[in-house]
Amino acid sequence: MNIAIVGFDTEGRATYDYFANVDAGDAGHQITICDQKEDVELPEGAQAVLGNSYLDDLDRFDLIIRTAGMHPRKILDKNPNVASKMSTHINEFFKACPTLNIVGVTGTKGKGTTSTLITSMLDASGKTVRLGGNIGVPPLSFIDEIDKDSWVVLELSSFQLIDLQQSPHIAVCLMVVPEHLDWHADMEEYITAKEQLFARQGTADVAVYFHDNQTSKRIAAAGQAQKVAYYHSPGAEVIDGKIIIDGTEICRTDELKLLGAHNWQNACAAVTAVWYACLEACNPYESPDISPMREVLTSFGGLEYRLEPVRELNGVKYYNDSFGTTPETAIVALQAFSQPKVAIIGGSIKGASFEELAKTIADSNIRKVLLIGNTSNPAYPPAAPLIEAEFQKLGFTNYELLAKDGGASMTEIVGKARDYAQPGDVVLLSTGCASFDMFKNYKDRGNQFRQAVTDLQ
Repeated sequence: MNIAIVGFDTEGRATYDYFANVDAGDAGHQITICDQKEDVELPEGAQAVLGNSYLDDLDRFDLIIRTAGMHPRKILDKNPNVASKMSTHINEFFKACPTLNIVGVTGTKGKGTTSTLITSMLDASGKTVRLGGNIGVPPLSFIDEIDKDSWVVLELSSFQLIDLQQSPHIAVCLMVVPEHLDWHADMEEYITAKEQLFARQGTADVAVYFHDNQTSKRIAAAGQAQKVAYYHSPGAEVIDGKIIIDGTEICRTDELKLLGAHNWQNACAAVTAVWYACLEACNPYESPDISPMREVLTSFGGLEYRLEPVRELNGVKYYNDSFGTTPETAIVALQAFSQPKVAIIGGSIKGASFEELAKTIADSNIRKVLLIGNTSNPAYPPAAPLIEAEFQKLGFTNYELLAKDGGASMTEIVGKARDYAQPGDVVLLSTGCASFDMFKNYKDRGNQFRQAVTDLQ
């Protein structure tokens, strides 16, 4: 088969390795790497089309595998007749995966944490399980380690779901709010993309959704699966400070190592998915063993860049929530702490409104807001003017504007935060915005914050 891999990143490399090694007869597959960057590091002997012509004449290929970050319309605009030939790494994984025991997790935020909790719980239950997808591990890279009895947990973004062709046995939809509207045509396309995770589920499958979010409920209703709400019965819910499912107490919320009430939602989503995964192995008079769920919830402290504790210095605690790139994630991060906060907010816009974030800040225990961003990067318009306008509507003035041409350095930002903070305070990097105006990505932003905090004397 003549295959084009369009976009050669980590996922593209795993796709190349898979097709280079999969049995294709004596001739093997002919694989061509297509990428806009001309300095891509290619596998030895690989064919490639690099530079501005990388999307030209894709109709000559039998199979076109786009990288997740490239919208399908970018390919179709130049090659309108190739829709039937297009696929993705995730689609190819579903086709080749030897097990039906797949749990897919989507939502706006919390996917990584929830997917990791599910994986850890299944592992603690004695199952062979692998975690992949948007969390940074392309699942085709471990497909040789899976058999029919294995479990696979996939964290899946709307970029990966927009043209998904199969659905998992258990699909989970967390809270959904506006996000990636700089990539999607509109909110409707964003929602429709996430619906694909559920659209091909049958009556023997399970669709788990966040009860308190109507968009999540709509997305889970796209297929024919059994619908199970969480944060409400019949799924896991919080009652009197306890996580409970089907009348069974898993643990108390004050035993969770994860910070913030939003992580109660993630914990309930994970418990619900694992409960239904394990329920199938029980006889009608049994319930799943809760000890693995409890063990994980009371020991797992979270992922990098997600309310990650960095350091305590002179009575001030510094937290890295660089993964929080929407106003809603900044809101829940602010609400995770009752003590006074120096909040670092701002970056580049992604089409979201900052009205509710501004209201939350105005009503929170705020020592000072540091409003950051690069005002001179036309490719990534700054959010600072929009946030400042919302502050002004509310009469909120307790902020310092560090957004400027080129942006303040992270060392300067952290230094300002230290100057404002008092013993007992929290310094919180949870910008509510994308990072591309000043940084390579949210990890780069988080790493620079961590380093600047570590360097404080």
